[in-house]
Amino acid sequence: MSITVYGIPNCDTVKKARKWLEGIGIEYAFHDYKKQGADAAKIAEWVDAAGWEVVLNRRGTTFRKLADADKDKIDAAKAVRVMAENPSCIKRPVVEHPGGLLVGFKTDEWEAAF
Repeated sequence: MSITVYGIPNCDTVKKARKWLEGIGIEYAFHDYKKQGADAAKIAEWVDAAGWEVVLNRRGTTFRKLADADKDKIDAAKAVRVMAENPSCIKRPVVEHPGGLLVGFKTDEWEAAF
C-alpha cells in the first residue's frame, strides 16, 4: 500500500496522525511542506477530490494574517493559489492512499480507510 502524508512535522495534528499510522504498522512517505514546498497541481487534485472548502484551513493564523484581497471571494482557483503560496493554509494532514484522500485527522475516518 503506497501512502503519502503531507504536512508540517511540528503540527500537533500531523504528529498524532503519524503516530496513529505507526501504531498500526502502516508505512508511509512524508512530504514536508516546509522543506519540499507545496505543488499547485497536487493541491488542485485535492481540491477536485475533496473541495476547496475542505482542503483550505481558514481557522489558522496564517490564513487570518493574509491580506483581505486573498481572503475575499474565494473560489477553487483562488484557494489553490493561496495554498500553494502559503502551505500553512492547507488543512493538515492530507493523506493520499490507494482508497482515496483523507484531509485532517479523524480517527473514525482513518479506521474506515485503513
